[in-house]
Amino acid sequence: MTDDSGNRRLLLLLHGMGATGDVWLPWAPLLEHRWPGRWLAPDLAGHGFSPPLPGYSFAGFAKQVAAGLGPVPERARPGDRLVVLGHSLGGVVALALAARDAGLPVDAVVGLGIKAVWSPAELARARELAERPVTWFATRDEAARRYLKVAGLGGLFAPDHPVVDAGLRAEDGRWRLAMDPAAFAVGAPELPALLAATDVPVLLARGEHDPMVSDAQLAELGVPVATLPGLGHNAHVEEPAAVLALLDPYL
Repeated sequence: MTDDSGNRRLLLLLHGMGATGDVWLPWAPLLEHRWPGRWLAPDLAGHGFSPPLPGYSFAGFAKQVAAGLGPVPERARPGDRLVVLGHSLGGVVALALAARDAGLPVDAVVGLGIKAVWSPAELARARELAERPVTWFATRDEAARRYLKVAGLGGLFAPDHPVVDAGLRAEDGRWRLAMDPAAFAVGAPELPALLAATDVPVLLARGEHDPMVSDAQLAELGVPVATLPGLGHNAHVEEPAAVLALLDPYL
């Protein structure tokens, strides 16, 4: 899709660990009025309707996203844009997509709520979750509540909200999360290396009350940082307009 000037703008929205691309659906009315082009919100590998990977890495996630995009036109006009906004895990994948050797003409990355520092205990907990077998639930409501907890969306969506549907699967009268638990084993991102591997502008943002990452931790990475007052880890769900405003330089 092009805007009135004939320029092509594509916004790629990447969800966090445990969630699905449907978490961005409440953005649709805002994007219709604020983003002059197309937008896509895919499911990352092993989430929602996207098939799992044999092993998980940030490069592997990025490769799966890029393959799903198909051929992306090179910038032909000064106003052409491919902007990637990713939350948490999705923010790291966004950086991997913007790497010089990734082959995509990414113009800018906004990473929201990326966890920058991982303790050995946190990594061990993630490995433990990755090794757990799939849990089955007797009812959709039970599975939905578990999904919201795993995705960090508890209290932000009701269990019966349509956004939850993509995160669940039903089989033989039982319910499970759609997510492949093995995705938890992706590990901690090497953020300095990811940032060094890209030449595009990067903005790292966090909600003021996000317990996953601090302003000081982001400041050490040497790129611009934005703090969103009054918001938490899922700022894109809590106040979509505030996060969307981070894209204003690329409109």
